[in-house]
Amino acid sequence: MPGRYIAIAGNMGSGKSSLVEFLCKHFKLKPLFEPNDTNPYLEDFYRDMKAWAFHSQMYFLSQKFRMHHRELNGCEQTVVQDRSLFEDAEIFAKNLHRQGFISDRDFKIYRNFYKSILKSVRPPDLLIYLKCGLPTVKKRIALRGRGMEQKIPNEYLRNLSGLYDRWIRRYKLSPVMVYRTDRLDYLSDFIHKRDLLAQIEKYL
Repeated sequence: MPGRYIAIAGNMGSGKSSLVEFLCKHFKLKPLFEPNDTNPYLEDFYRDMKAWAFHSQMYFLSQKFRMHHRELNGCEQTVVQDRSLFEDAEIFAKNLHRQGFISDRDFKIYRNFYKSILKSVRPPDLLIYLKCGLPTVKKRIALRGRGMEQKIPNEYLRNLSGLYDRWIRRYKLSPVMVYRTDRLDYLSDFIHKRDLLAQIEKYL
């Protein structure tokens, strides 16, 4: 699969990173992970969302834009990405604005930047949306044990899920494969693994 771009979309705890690792192992793809560890605002954001939401979202968007140009434009190897910059703008920043954590003025600046960079961003060849219910999301967030995530309100996660569903219905930039991860275990169940790979190969 030379030069393809696969994006894995989904709420926190939906299984994106695990799927990226699985696909990279099976298809020998190049992974692109969310730049959480390098975000200097993330820990502050989880402590005080209103004070740091704009800073954190601008960091994610700018780093994803940089990643696109460095890793995706003209790349001869197939790349699979853990969360695209489209989600940063259409889901996370929008949710924070609706909840009052990003002001109207700051959100306007953010959206203008987002609309400007869209003109030079390559859309995925396939978007895989991992759909997952809130109980499973909460369970997986607890299991992975990131301290800063443990106090995220249920309302925040529920709002993200609603925005994801509405965004996927409107999304037209590339083919979309919706995969439910609540009960499907492609990591250890052979039947689920075979079904998932067959679906992905059908698109690619």
